[in-house]
Amino acid sequence: MQVERLRLAGFKSFVDPIELGIAPGLTGIVGPNGCGKSNLVEALRWVMGEASAKRLRGGEMDDVIFGGSERRPPRNLAEVALTLDNSARAAPLAFNDTATIEVTRRIVRGAGRFIEQGAPLPRLRRD
Repeated sequence: MQVERLRLAGFKSFVDPIELGIAPGLTGIVGPNGCGKSNLVEALRWVMGEASAKRLRGGEMDDVIFGGSERRPPRNLAEVALTLDNSARAAPLAFNDTATIEVTRRIVRGAGRFIEQGAPLPRLRRD
């Protein structure tokens, strides 16, 4: 399988929707300090299932949602979508009915839940 594209909206410093096309071969991300290079890598980790806010440089999972700036209000939702080329049908059998697979992960501020693949997950309880 090949990663084709990464879409972000409201994730960390990416307040506006952005789509990053990833061509076959080696793709590099370069830019000055503070431009969001690390946030792109963290978005990739997060959409693939990272559950530790600390591993995403945050204190709690809501920290992945854009927190606002002097000019922009905070967002209440973050979404990352990863599109995979599955034309070789290398995915697990349950996902091999299509040549393209899209994995989406969303979080709503304060809701304590994620929405993955379009279906809300049950709220986790801590006792």
